[in-house]
Amino acid sequence: MSMSLLFRRCALTLLASVGTALAADTFTIAVIPKGTTHDFWKSVHAGAKAAEKEFNAAGIKVKTIWKGPLKEDDRTSQIDVVQGFVTKGVSGIVLAPLDAQALVSPVEMAIGQGIPVVIIDSALRSTKITSFVATDNKAGGMAGGKLLAERTGGQAKAVLLRYLVGSASTMEREAGFLAAVAEHPGIAMLSSDQHAGATRETALNAAQNLVGKWGNGMTAVFTPNEPSTVGMALALKEAGLAGKVVHVGFDASAPLIAALKEDRIAGLVVQDPWKMGYLGVKQCVRALKGEQVEKQLDTPVRLITKADLDKPEVQELLNPKVD
Repeated sequence: MSMSLLFRRCALTLLASVGTALAADTFTIAVIPKGTTHDFWKSVHAGAKAAEKEFNAAGIKVKTIWKGPLKEDDRTSQIDVVQGFVTKGVSGIVLAPLDAQALVSPVEMAIGQGIPVVIIDSALRSTKITSFVATDNKAGGMAGGKLLAERTGGQAKAVLLRYLVGSASTMEREAGFLAAVAEHPGIAMLSSDQHAGATRETALNAAQNLVGKWGNGMTAVFTPNEPSTVGMALALKEAGLAGKVVHVGFDASAPLIAALKEDRIAGLVVQDPWKMGYLGVKQCVRALKGEQVEKQLDTPVRLITKADLDKPEVQELLNPKVD
């Protein structure tokens, strides 16, 4: 091969690589929720899209891709989604891990390939992540426990319907609740080892079993997320105990707000899922731009009772803009 031909080919290769670099000026962010059916995740999605639009309006090209398991107990599916995005070579990942341990390996594989990973909602047992954006879940659980104690005068026979083994966020809420009620000797725990499962249907079944077992002996109950709260609210209503049993739940959706208005639920500990999605994408893109990002950002919780529902800031929290 002549030197001139070799030089020409090298020049073309260099130009091609430069062209590729210039074409790859869009940050592609995979946003992976725990599930895709509950209202909570729809709000997370809306927040992620809002961050995407904000960056694009500022001239920073960002594209978010939303994909996650249908059900919130499908760890294998979520692992496959993470690994699939790594194979496709996305720029960054925003992940709400279904399991604090099971997702460590695929996440650290992504990080090892230069893909920053921002964890939202629920903790992951890894020190390598870019940032963690979430609620102080233990504080939220404690707020729920304090309201339950207040509404029962510190005298209750209570039930805790847990969510799923391995879900760090709800396990912290459950621990916070138990810590709060432990300060009241008059509150006896009838049951604290049953799990609702990932859907409203499994939660309803678990709640029906608890209500059937304890009946009128149960005077208070705490549920740590949307499906468990919906399932318990339905079970209490079916048994004619709604409003008689002091029910404090976590998260908000249309059925739960209706139950709050009708005094079937005493209070809801509400997060800001929109902000989680928004800040998750913001942190990821900032990291990709080489900016320093906070290792942890707190999205505050708020305890809402019926008396709070008409407050503008509560309405804004309960009704985020969802496309």
